[in-house]
Amino acid sequence: MREEKRPFLLWVSTINPRTSLDAITWLATSAELHQLGWRVCLIGKGSPDRYTRNGVEICCVPHPPVYFWGQWVFHLGVWRLLWQMIQDVDVVLFHQISALWLFPWMLWRQMWGEKRPFFVMDSRDLPDFSQGTLKLRLRRQLYRLVYRLATRLADGQTAITPRMARLVQIPPHQLWGIWPSGVLPEQFAPCQQQRQWPAPDEPIQLIYIGRLMRERNLAPLAEAVIAANKEGARFTLTLIGDGDDADRLTALAKANKSALTVLPPIPHTEIPTRLAQAHVGVTSLPAHSLIKYQASSPVKLFEYLAAGMPVLAMRNVCHTEVVGNGRFAFWIESPDPVHIRHTLHQLWENRQQLPRLAADAAQVARQWTWQASAQKLHRALLTGSLAHIPANQPEVQ
Repeated sequence: MREEKRPFLLWVSTINPRTSLDAITWLATSAELHQLGWRVCLIGKGSPDRYTRNGVEICCVPHPPVYFWGQWVFHLGVWRLLWQMIQDVDVVLFHQISALWLFPWMLWRQMWGEKRPFFVMDSRDLPDFSQGTLKLRLRRQLYRLVYRLATRLADGQTAITPRMARLVQIPPHQLWGIWPSGVLPEQFAPCQQQRQWPAPDEPIQLIYIGRLMRERNLAPLAEAVIAANKEGARFTLTLIGDGDDADRLTALAKANKSALTVLPPIPHTEIPTRLAQAHVGVTSLPAHSLIKYQASSPVKLFEYLAAGMPVLAMRNVCHTEVVGNGRFAFWIESPDPVHIRHTLHQLWENRQQLPRLAADAAQVARQWTWQASAQKLHRALLTGSLAHIPANQPEVQ
């Protein structure tokens, strides 16, 4: 297929393609879309750069660290790129944080009666609105405004799960499709051969990779690990990431060096190596009242499973729908040190079963791939914009 005849997707992301822990969501999905016949230009944050990866054109735009100034500079760069490509773009896919900056383009298109490009907003996450600070109240109002305007101005919306679509109240007629998270099983398969399982008297190595946010209850997890070790179990816990709880966790680690390690974020390409060195993956442990986590689709859970790891996980629907009846999950009922410690002791008592449980985990991961997720996004974009995409569009498979 000739490149200029491919339908053209301009994707405004929220990540640094080179360094963000969750960059795989955009990189893997855009690469799969390219395989399905799309021309994809992925815009991300970073030092000015333009390069091609797996057939996808990646444009990095500066984003200074000061929040509002950074948003202004970044989206000014997005505007410049969109202006350069506007005649060729068929679909602009963006996230809530970029909505207010792109609404003027939608108004301009409507005023001039243009049919292209289509503007589609994707919802994959929400900020924590449970705290009552002025900043969060303002952000809550901002997001409400974004969704009201998106309902009127955007051509369509997509979401990570049906629960997220209901949570943010996407009108059914505007919901183009659902595309969950996934994993590249082949990227993590070598972990299963490289891992050395602990001897009966050796510690079980737990690992968490993700945002170190207070709402994820990683400090209670660390405290439970320390307590369980004092009660006869043997665990080490490695936390990799950054966030508003990083300082507290780092202080805990300094006071308990034999049990806890806190490391800064790592590139996604290094994650398989880290997982091969550990035995059990740990999910975030948010309270059940934080419904945005119930509406999620957990990338790291898929990666732990693909790496052949049993998991220590919060019992909520986004985890249970993946695990099903699998025995490789050790469930935490409530994110407090007492309940977490109880589950840790269950894990310790079943430590000799870990290699067998790992094989079951890897099998489940094959049901949740980025290829399958990209197929769903592919169908959603074609369904919503079929009549306005070039005639030799990719065939829906």
